[in-house]
Amino acid sequence: MSYAIVRVGGKQYRVEKGDSLVVDRMSANEGDKVDLEPLLYADGDKSVLEPGELGKVTVQATVTGHERGKKIHGLKFKPKRGYKRRYGHRQDLTRIEIGDIEVGARRAAKEQADGS
Repeated sequence: MSYAIVRVGGKQYRVEKGDSLVVDRMSANEGDKVDLEPLLYADGDKSVLEPGELGKVTVQATVTGHERGKKIHGLKFKPKRGYKRRYGHRQDLTRIEIGDIEVGARRAAKEQADGS
């Protein structure tokens, strides 16, 4: 099975076709297709690490929805001073589903555009 390591929002994820993952909030709307930046592609014994070869790898994902993360509570406290501050935080998240991981797709698209 082929997989890719992609960078989304400053973090790296290992993805395969059909995976669903939750990443930091993206500006894309629900149902939009987004191209993810590949850092590595592996298919069995063959792996692609070279920047020139990675230009031929495309990882497409579809935004399936926007969510809010679990609430995190925090507390600041200084003893003997009467200082207490309580806060909460919920991260804005986006759920994406990995569609296709293709090799050589960009080159084929350029050749069709030049040939037409």
